[in-house]
Amino acid sequence: MNSSGCAVSLISQRDVDNFSQNVASLYHSWHPESAFLPFHLEMKMFLLPTTICFVAAILVTPLILFSIFSNFSLRKETRFLLLGNALVSDLIYLFLYTISTICNMINIHIPKHVCALLLFLLAATYGGGVLTAGGMVVDTYLAILWPLHYLILVPPSRTKKMIVLLWFSSYLFAGILFLGLYFTQEPIPCQYDLCSLPVILIMTLHGDQTIRLFHILFIVCFLLFFSMILCCYIFLCYKTRESGLWKGVSSRASVTFLMHHVILGFYFCPLLLLLAESLLYMNHVIGLKIGILITLTICNVLIVLPKGISPYLYGLRYREIYKSLRLFCKFKWHSFVTLATDRLGGNTK
Repeated sequence: MNSSGCAVSLISQRDVDNFSQNVASLYHSWHPESAFLPFHLEMKMFLLPTTICFVAAILVTPLILFSIFSNFSLRKETRFLLLGNALVSDLIYLFLYTISTICNMINIHIPKHVCALLLFLLAATYGGGVLTAGGMVVDTYLAILWPLHYLILVPPSRTKKMIVLLWFSSYLFAGILFLGLYFTQEPIPCQYDLCSLPVILIMTLHGDQTIRLFHILFIVCFLLFFSMILCCYIFLCYKTRESGLWKGVSSRASVTFLMHHVILGFYFCPLLLLLAESLLYMNHVIGLKIGILITLTICNVLIVLPKGISPYLYGLRYREIYKSLRLFCKFKWHSFVTLATDRLGGNTK
């Protein structure tokens, strides 16, 4: 199969008509991923926000995890175990996505099976974070509405089993998705070597009707799940408004619910935008260039942004974690000052 067949298989007939000069230049290329060479500069620019979010998360997340699991009282509470699980899944997602993005930017070839495994892990870790967010709202719901039965309903041993079930469910969901795509996809005239999530999301919109249906259903399922979480938080606000927790805008309950709504909005809006972009692209309202730019913005900015800022929001919000981080920083600073004093004292002798 020549390169023109690869280009036409990737770009729909609508795009061939609209970008005839672009496609004509692709006919002289030798690699199928060259269909995205006009957007290579934009893809490099979108590497920066992904890297910043990963660096921001890796600076704080290990400290929060250490403060949770090194403290006996904290690691016995369900909310902190769920928080630790959410931070772990977000950090793994950021690590995998940043590595794949860097490999694409410096033209490192990722084998097909490694790329499939990478995409599977990205889907599983993203699903794990979403399910953990659902577990956190259930835990808050039980703690507020059934405080006397909370420890009976959610003991630490049951929390650990629930976390295992969350990870099992996320891997099961990702496995069903990949198996469905594997058995429903049709043979393509050429193989693509570019292992990029934004590019693959666009490529699925060029597939057959079944693959596009899987693409839309995948987004809709997450949107419905986030909508259920939002409804639970609204119901909790309604139930607790007369309990004395809402004493003002700056009360702890107001700040807590505001933080959860902000993070939930960061999760909800990218998926809603991705759904709108997919529908507009399939209905020939927007072209390939706009579709790629929107998908890059969603994957490299909007999806990774809450995973980068959530450790700071949670670390500053929970007093137990904040105190533990302050004690840890004071201990490190005291150790550094003591070591420096000893060395200076030793040098003056």
